[in-house]
Amino acid sequence: MKIQQDREAEVEFDEFSRACDLVEDYFGDTIDDVALHAPVSRRQLIAVLARVQLSGRQLALDGLTEQGTVIYQSNRETLLWLDGRFWTDMRGRHHLEPDEGRAAREVHRRIIEAIDGDVPYYNRERDPFVLIERFGQYE
Repeated sequence: MKIQQDREAEVEFDEFSRACDLVEDYFGDTIDDVALHAPVSRRQLIAVLARVQLSGRQLALDGLTEQGTVIYQSNRETLLWLDGRFWTDMRGRHHLEPDEGRAAREVHRRIIEAIDGDVPYYNRERDPFVLIERFGQYE
């Protein structure tokens, strides 16, 4: 299954399915809350979040944590405020509609806000990203 335009972004369908299960389990009610007020369906939002996790996983191997500030890190997750254009790049990489990208970004922002506290409602300068580290249990 191709999740991006380039050949390097091909994943097996079962890997994508596991990523969908992983984001659904991790983000839980936050997905429901965002999907309720966004013009994207819950299922659509889960698929977008899964594609972004798979890309984020690859980017983490390439030094993603050096592109921003780590807010929190455990063996389960890494929460980051990234500099640059992370979500813009994800929208282009995965051909996301603007509403899909905004909804996925909002899910990540809410998780970081719950942990970090005093986070501005909307920070155009930095992008929120939660990298879920539990892929190992599925491999």
